[in-house]
Amino acid sequence: MMNLAYPYNFDATGHTAQTDLLTHVRDMIEQVLFTSPGERVNRPTFGSGTAQLVFAPNSDVLAGVQQQAIQAGLQQWLSDLIRVLSVDVEAIDATLQITVVYSVLQTQQQQTQQFVYGGVSA
Repeated sequence: MMNLAYPYNFDATGHTAQTDLLTHVRDMIEQVLFTSPGERVNRPTFGSGTAQLVFAPNSDVLAGVQQQAIQAGLQQWLSDLIRVLSVDVEAIDATLQITVVYSVLQTQQQQTQQFVYGGVSA
């Protein structure tokens, strides 16, 4: 199986860039998190809607709702690659901090990845 690099690009030989399994899985999680439903052609339900939160007021309630949406999206789209152990979404000032703990099915390795959405880059 080919693990394409994300974002899509070419390697030094001009071929499609590839990456290792763990990086590929992390990239796939990021795509589910930051793709809005309706954004992908032929996959109208792909994503979690996190990107739309930039227009919503940040709160613990919003973080809780998004936590459920992320968990459901990951289970729907990546259940053949990972087993989601936990999703934690925390509202911190103008950002959402998303922590996903999962096990890669192929290797049984447990991974923890953190994603930050919103706010201003320093």
